[in-house]
Amino acid sequence: MSDLVVNDVSMVFDTPNGEQVQALHDVSFSLKQGELLSILGPSGCGKSTLLNIIAGFLAPTKGTVALASTELHGPGSDRGMVFQQGALFEWLTVAENISFGPQMKGMPKEKIDETVDHLLQTVGLQDFGDKPIYELSGGMQQRVALARCLANDPDVILMDEPLGALDALTREKMQSLVLKLWKETGKTIILITHSVEEALFLGEKLFVMAPRPGRIKKQYSLPFADAGLTQNPRDIKASPEFISTREEVLSMIWEMEEEIMGLATGTGG
Repeated sequence: MSDLVVNDVSMVFDTPNGEQVQALHDVSFSLKQGELLSILGPSGCGKSTLLNIIAGFLAPTKGTVALASTELHGPGSDRGMVFQQGALFEWLTVAENISFGPQMKGMPKEKIDETVDHLLQTVGLQDFGDKPIYELSGGMQQRVALARCLANDPDVILMDEPLGALDALTREKMQSLVLKLWKETGKTIILITHSVEEALFLGEKLFVMAPRPGRIKKQYSLPFADAGLTQNPRDIKASPEFISTREEVLSMIWEMEEEIMGLATGTGG
């Protein structure tokens, strides 16, 4: 099993003026293969730093990250990243973007064509394979980004605010697509978002992080992601349990933001 284990991870950055900033402090957790984790917290709590350490873009100051019992050092094809902006090749077509990774890995052309066709169907872009990226809407570009990530068949998909730039309606449709892909592919997914509603709806597990230093403040196990596979998203988000949990998490983050502002202005205790 490709379980992900983050053990005692800390990260300290040196600033240009010679000071040190503790971005993460002793973060530990494990995810079983196929689990979906959302991470939420105020600005400066280390969400993106943690994701970049798991991706291998940053080396932690202390601690380890292991996948399938193998300690990770640097990026690898076992982890795929989806960014807020698709980071796509604008001059290539949809199909060419999706096929880029498999081509780099030397996959036979017949297998590449089969993979691209399957993924175009999966993300609902079966009629857009020959379209250049610049002709697509933001939501469609993020579908391409998801398909391109899946084409490399990673064990873990890391998402850094992947839906943050989309309008409300498109964002909700994309949330349902993420749940569909999660269930159909069995991939482990870690998603960072600033939206409390999105974190609750998509996270089978939810970590609320606190800043100064960045750490996991509270963990939740949630029923809404599984429910979202078969039920109307609006009904789920209007349910008393969802609203109650949302208000609890919002209050927690609001208190942390108030504390941060107080410290920044010198009025905090």
